[in-house]
Amino acid sequence: MIRTFAIAAVSTAVLMFSPAVFAQQTGGTADEAKAMLMKAVAALKADKAKALDKFNKGEGGFLDRDLYVFCDNLSDGIAVAIGNPNGKQNLGRDVRTQKDAAGKAYGVELYAGMQKPEGEITEVSYMFPRPGADKTPVAKVSLATRVGDLGCGVGYYK
Repeated sequence: MIRTFAIAAVSTAVLMFSPAVFAQQTGGTADEAKAMLMKAVAALKADKAKALDKFNKGEGGFLDRDLYVFCDNLSDGIAVAIGNPNGKQNLGRDVRTQKDAAGKAYGVELYAGMQKPEGEITEVSYMFPRPGADKTPVAKVSLATRVGDLGCGVGYYK
């Protein structure tokens, strides 16, 4: 019995001090990205101008850790909202011209996904910096959909 107790105590101690227990999710998940995208769709349908302002400012729950909303005009691909502080230089630019650090033309894929019927979500993988001071590109997957005359997305980092 003492041996069983000792084994149980050691096992518990190992699990308690395991790095996996202390590791916390610092970035958003795919499910959280999809939930934010659905929230953004609802906000745009309720009040487009107010929603775009919130997206650009990262307010109202539209910037959470490394999750943020971005939107482009469907007519010309021009970016009208970007919640990522590292991506503000892309406002007013045609998303179709965007390439990642590896040279992948991810903007063309995003734009094509945004052209699909409302309610369809397209996943696009590419490299992009997380929000914050570090501008090192990391693997990202963006979920994009059509919302009226806009295409919007939320990406999560792997």
